[in-house]
Amino acid sequence: MTFQQIKEQDQQYILHTYGRVDAALVKGKNARAWDVDGKEYIDFTSGIGVNALGFSDPGWAEAVARQAGEIQHMSNYYHSPQNIALAESLCKAAGMAQAFFCNSGAEANECAIKVARKYGEKRGASTILTLTDSFHGRTLATLSATGQDVFHKDFLPLNPGFVHAPANDLEALKGMLDGSICAVLLETVQGEGGVVPMDGEYLQQVQALCKEKDVLFMLDEVQTGVGRTGYFYSYQQWGIAPDVVTTAKGLGGGLPIGACLVAEHLRDILKPGQQGSTFGGNPVVCAGANEIVKRVNDPAFLAEVKKKGEYFAEKLTALPQVEAVRGRGLMLGIKLKSGDAHDVMVQCAEKGLLVLTAKDLVRFLPPLTITKEDIDAGLAIFASVL
Repeated sequence: MTFQQIKEQDQQYILHTYGRVDAALVKGKNARAWDVDGKEYIDFTSGIGVNALGFSDPGWAEAVARQAGEIQHMSNYYHSPQNIALAESLCKAAGMAQAFFCNSGAEANECAIKVARKYGEKRGASTILTLTDSFHGRTLATLSATGQDVFHKDFLPLNPGFVHAPANDLEALKGMLDGSICAVLLETVQGEGGVVPMDGEYLQQVQALCKEKDVLFMLDEVQTGVGRTGYFYSYQQWGIAPDVVTTAKGLGGGLPIGACLVAEHLRDILKPGQQGSTFGGNPVVCAGANEIVKRVNDPAFLAEVKKKGEYFAEKLTALPQVEAVRGRGLMLGIKLKSGDAHDVMVQCAEKGLLVLTAKDLVRFLPPLTITKEDIDAGLAIFASVL
């Protein structure tokens, strides 16, 4: 089938919710991909931060295939060894107590919202405070939690029970922590909001404030988690101990999974029937996630992610067309001195480089396993496009 035939079928049968680039990928290996016509690409996207070990990692693929040949799915009424093993390793890696498994970051944040409101019942508090320019998902509840009007305007009325404070502004947040707030939910680096890092001191102070006010401190690590910033979870670099952590994207290595992790004092806060997911904790997906956690949660692996992030930032900063580079680890936003980020994304694909955008920035989320050779090759293409 030719690319043109694929594109025509896409236009006819797929709801047009994505602004697609003209490429139909059919094969990949680590940070390299090939389209239906055999054209090669270097991948700086990892499926929007999903393919932590790159395309078709042999160890990950073997773990998934082996489990698929044993038992591929069961009801959550029954115990699953893969599911339980993943919950244990995730909780130990994150310093948390229990996990709820679902299929996406949005669902993980939905669970966190339920946990927060259940916790707030004792004093009649039900409002969740998030940050301006945050992004927490596309379901109606997580869209309401998201602090960006551009995502709101077509789907009004939004769900009540959410307010937004400016990012990195402790006094503004403090002034909004009245008796109605049951939780604060924020990202340590705002991804879709423009790759904006939160200050470490700000995060520590928000945690202390939440503890003082008996408000849950919840971190959305959907994009920053599972090694993306050079720490297994990004909050670990500041000695923070959140009450709730949500995680997804890189956790499955390419298969859909999300998890909501809760601290010891929230153990069993949700009772049977209060939350559920048909596919959450699926054995095949968990088999792949177990391989991801085992590989990524290794100090040597995480140290390499930090080094690669520093190398990227150094090379990007040296480009004369680049105004600024933001982010942490292998989560990078590039502010250009001129030009449109979307146009750059399209032209990069034409030349064989896959990149992303976030607001007016070009965004890089390469596989954590990307080689220096592929970094250099991709940056050469990027420089030529600029």
